Amino acid sequence: MTHQDTIVALATPSGAGAIAVIRLSGDDAIAIASQIFESVSGKVLANQKTHTVHLGHIKDGSRIIDEVLATIFKNPNSYTGEDTIEFSCHGSAFIQQEIIQLCLRKSARMATAGEFTLRSFLQGKMDLSQAEAVADLIASDSAASHQLAIQQMRGGFSSEIATLRDELLNFASLIELELDFAEEDVAFANRNDFQTLITKISFVLKRLIDSFATGNVLKNGIPVAIVGEPNVGKSTLLNALLNEERAIVSDIAGTTRDTIEDEISIGGIGFRFIDTAGIRETTDTIEGLGIKKTFEKIEQAQVVVFLLDSTQFSQSNAAITSLKVEIGKIKNKYPQKALVIIGNKADKITGREKEQLKASIDNLQLIAAKTGEGVEELKTTLLEFVNTGALRNNETIVSNTRHYDALLKALEEINNVQNGIDAGLSGDLMAIDIRQALYHFGEITGEITNDDLLGNIFANFCIGK
Repeated sequence: MTHQDTIVALATPSGAGAIAVIRLSGDDAIAIASQIFESVSGKVLANQKTHTVHLGHIKDGSRIIDEVLATIFKNPNSYTGEDTIEFSCHGSAFIQQEIIQLCLRKSARMATAGEFTLRSFLQGKMDLSQAEAVADLIASDSAASHQLAIQQMRGGFSSEIATLRDELLNFASLIELELDFAEEDVAFANRNDFQTLITKISFVLKRLIDSFATGNVLKNGIPVAIVGEPNVGKSTLLNALLNEERAIVSDIAGTTRDTIEDEISIGGIGFRFIDTAGIRETTDTIEGLGIKKTFEKIEQAQVVVFLLDSTQFSQSNAAITSLKVEIGKIKNKYPQKALVIIGNKADKITGREKEQLKASIDNLQLIAAKTGEGVEELKTTLLEFVNTGALRNNETIVSNTRHYDALLKALEEINNVQNGIDAGLSGDLMAIDIRQALYHFGEITGEITNDDLLGNIFANFCIGK
């Protein structure tokens, strides 16, 4: 298997549909297509201009398989940078397989996962970070994750890294040149300018590294654990947030014995809500396992929604005091997690009781999950935990764990260079750290790569992309 082969794959989701797209790419793509495609106007595909569409039939000998549209993309003006043909056929699974099998018999081979995008990278049509953004774009399921992927695919992140790398590479070349004239004690690299550059690179790297916290949230969504005692309305709240009957609701305490998860988009941001088992002392083994899992989900969550039954606390000072102790325990146990305290069943208490309850518990929000009262306000509160300012301002945001790791390593090497400058080290010693920083920059954009790295990245793509 080589990247010089002509490859074929279904570019649309498998299964029956109105239409399907089958993609051929490689040196023999047009030749193979010409053997199986017969234009209704008698045109020869090889003689047609790039980016043109032709109506005709796919034929296996004299047998017509389907009427299709054949689109021609001649190199280098194609997604892969190679000659590419796309057949738009009817969406029958049988027709799809017939056309693909026919291409295979004409010397094409099946594409591997992500091979079309891999070829685009190898042909210089995009760098590695842009190629990874293609997978993120396909997987995006919210407005924020979509915008993040689009920004990266358009090369904003790549451009910022490439600029830093080029500037550092320029100084690295001058320092390397000094080594060739070590005996003459000649300085080609202006140390003041070099210090300014290192300070700039360090600042940019720190900003990009800090952006990962936001990028990871925007890409993967925010896990929110809904916790509280049994029968306070956790499952009802989940159903209200999702606007569907996702969880079983019952007056019997302890109904939820396992976690139930689902995701929705709020303001373009993905939130993954986790309905957990009610926390209480129990002798029921199964319920106990559910409560244990509740604490595990709290560990994984970024936001904890602590739900209480307003009717139990509206007229009891002792109960409120006990509640404050419980809230304090959660805050102490999970100090890094955002905590939202919600009083449910607010429709069953009076206005005066609501005011007293709010005055007793700081930042308490009152809702009635059963009727939907206050649910929209809760969504607004959750959105406040997400910093979307950078996204709105079109700033570069890092969302890829591999990039984040490379940036951390690059910053470590830049810090070593700074320490070398402060200590007055010679150019040959600093050059080692500069080369390592350049290496990590190159890892991000793909100037430096290997087969294992490419295999790991593109194995996560779908076939046909």
